[in-house]
Amino acid sequence: MSPDPQEEDGRGTDESGAKGAEEDPLPLVVVGVSHRNAPVAVREALAIARDDLPARLDWLRREAGLSEVMILSTCNRVEVYATGGPTEAEAIASALRALASARGPIVPMLDQLTGEAAVRHAFRVAAGLESMVLGEPQILGQLKDAYQVAERAGTLGRRLGSLRQRSLAAAKRVRTDTGIGRHAVSMSHVAVELARKIFATLQGRRVLIVGAGKMSRLAAIRLVREGSRATVLGRTFARTEELAAALGGRAAGLEDLRQELGRADIVITSTGAPGLVVHREDVEAAMAGRGGRPLFLIDIAVPRDVDPGVRGLSSVFLYDLDDLRAVADANMRERRREAAPAETMVEEEVAAYVASQRARRAVPLLVALRERGEEIRKAEVEKARRRMGELTAEQERALDAATAAIVNKLLHGPTVCLKEMARGGQSEGQATLVRRVLGLV
Repeated sequence: MSPDPQEEDGRGTDESGAKGAEEDPLPLVVVGVSHRNAPVAVREALAIARDDLPARLDWLRREAGLSEVMILSTCNRVEVYATGGPTEAEAIASALRALASARGPIVPMLDQLTGEAAVRHAFRVAAGLESMVLGEPQILGQLKDAYQVAERAGTLGRRLGSLRQRSLAAAKRVRTDTGIGRHAVSMSHVAVELARKIFATLQGRRVLIVGAGKMSRLAAIRLVREGSRATVLGRTFARTEELAAALGGRAAGLEDLRQELGRADIVITSTGAPGLVVHREDVEAAMAGRGGRPLFLIDIAVPRDVDPGVRGLSSVFLYDLDDLRAVADANMRERRREAAPAETMVEEEVAAYVASQRARRAVPLLVALRERGEEIRKAEVEKARRRMGELTAEQERALDAATAAIVNKLLHGPTVCLKEMARGGQSEGQATLVRRVLGLV
């Protein structure tokens, strides 16, 4: 990426010419809405399609006067990440309100975060701690994509680039070192996890889909991705064929139910029928020729499709919606327990990032101090040369080495002190005093 224009044109210099001495160490703002503070109607009004993001990034940069900007637009949040402070945050909020008003009679209330609060929010979002489903993994991919779009649009500079690198690394640490994302909490995920516990592997397993409800489709898609093979049964053959084609499987009619039950390893039912579709006798007949091979039935229909009486049959496992929900709730409790160490890790990562950004404030002053020390050293060496007359090459090297060592040793203490002050949040008044003490004004 090209350097930040504000660094190139010399803005933010002090009287001594040390660039960036008054620069905010955390010039970050986050403005937007999420499932926590806005209904779906507001989020829809602000939502931006992926193909429209480059144009919106450019529009926001111009409308709010931003040097760097990224937009994260998902089902549950629409947020703008940008460089700046409260003034830029309010400019972004005004632009977003205008955008929402143009799409409907909605004036959303927007969260505005700046500085360290904005950094903390960015890290928490990446780690899944701000998600509607705690610890869900999709947000990480969505964030990576949003940063990539901004990079391609030319709105991702050094500061947002640094935020991307450190926040995504923190999220990876959380997912690696805690179990916050290991316990399935969506119904389709739970169904697949239960199937994985019953069967040693899902590779090559036969999955029978009875009906074509949304949840059964999601579960079937996940099973097929794991290597299972699908057969779809339904009353409407055209719809059945469509789902079977999408799953790379085959279609059959409900009249083939018993035969297909005999072949299947996993059965997912979601028909919307007013009464039972899979009776105990159907399962008994199917089990007769299976040689004890287990049959896993997932009934996610309301009212239920599968006769609850099949639970008493040997090698038959039946889970209905209440069973899946109970497992999902238990898994969510596990995620919440894992959230405590995840929160601690995020705070550690935020503190390290904030300290590293604050330490950057010392760089211009350290550069000026080193330059001043070198200037004095060279002037004094030149005076010594005039007094001593012509020196040999070896004497020249010895003189340079000795004086350079003196300067380095003298500046070591101030260098360490300045870095520590910067990490602790050195104020501009402190910086001015230090410059005066060191003769840099």
